[in-house]
Amino acid sequence: MQNHTTMSPREFLKKYHFDHRMVDGSFYPRTPLGVGPGDRVGVVLFNLGGPTGLDGVEPFLYNLFMDPAIIDIPLPAMLRDPLCRLIARKRAEGVREEYALIGGASPLNEHTRQQAVLLERRLADELAAATGATFHTYMAMRYAPPLSEDSVQQMHEDGITHVVLLPLCPQYSKTTTGASVVYWHALQQEGCMPDWPTSLIFEYATHPDLVCAFSGRISEGLSRFAEKERGNVHILFSAHGTPLYEKTRRHDPYQDLVFSTVRAIMDAWDGPNPHSTAFQSKVGPAKWLSPSTPDHLGTLADSGITRVLIVPVAFVSDHVETLFELDMEVRKEALEAGIVKYEVCEGLNDSPHFMDCLVDMVRRHVQSADGSAPRSPQ
Repeated sequence: MQNHTTMSPREFLKKYHFDHRMVDGSFYPRTPLGVGPGDRVGVVLFNLGGPTGLDGVEPFLYNLFMDPAIIDIPLPAMLRDPLCRLIARKRAEGVREEYALIGGASPLNEHTRQQAVLLERRLADELAAATGATFHTYMAMRYAPPLSEDSVQQMHEDGITHVVLLPLCPQYSKTTTGASVVYWHALQQEGCMPDWPTSLIFEYATHPDLVCAFSGRISEGLSRFAEKERGNVHILFSAHGTPLYEKTRRHDPYQDLVFSTVRAIMDAWDGPNPHSTAFQSKVGPAKWLSPSTPDHLGTLADSGITRVLIVPVAFVSDHVETLFELDMEVRKEALEAGIVKYEVCEGLNDSPHFMDCLVDMVRRHVQSADGSAPRSPQ
């Protein structure tokens, strides 16, 4: 392992080329790791990250715009770097205003930290005795600290022997989990980390505990409506959009996985509520997954629907795209379109059912040295 463990956005861009493994996650196997006494398992929580203060907004945007895994434009590093710096600087003022309205920083970092703490505690209680191994959790954000490099350094110091990669995106996409995985793999290829035995949790879009977690948030959201109205509230599942070509040309499974999550939730839901799915956060002129959340709200209003509950179905933590975009910006558009009562579900955050889901996914990716899988506590 090299002492120098940092890769700048320019360095990564120079090494990057599209690899179909970004679409199917096959950089790493999904098979369980055999672990036993003395082994130290590092569970890496992948997420995109967010600025920890208003001064961090511009660097966050620069890192985001520089990532070819999500913005794949045919520009060499020497041209893309100054362009992205310019765009980040111009966009930062408006984006800082958005973060100022939700507390001056992204809450995603604190939510992820809490998830990591709770998960490590649960793994110690439920898997350590069954396997003889110890379990340690690490946050690996893609565009703001703590970065993957920070996690790698700490894992090396902690003597980690095996790694489980756990994306905090239930539905796999090249532009989210794929972006984190390809960068992690690039660090490994550069010798910035040991060659740890690794297992990737690809997706958990229909996991029963994830479904329960979303159902709980929907029940909480509906409680904000008058009791006589609740059965008629339209449940609108809103997922982050992606460029349409990611699905049509590269066969990104994301949209299908989002739909599978929605089906699983509504199959388990015992209420009469109508529902639909839309996609938010479109930027740029390219075609994205449709319908867009604001446009679809207008269509719902035109059809006479006046009460809507928004479920952020592809996010597991509240952040600027739920607290500002959905709860402030889109709310204003919805009310102007004719929606009378508009509510947004809280993110899963530290939901006990969501933590059950994460524990079970890690459990599925480790096994005792004798080949037996750890059992769930009864």
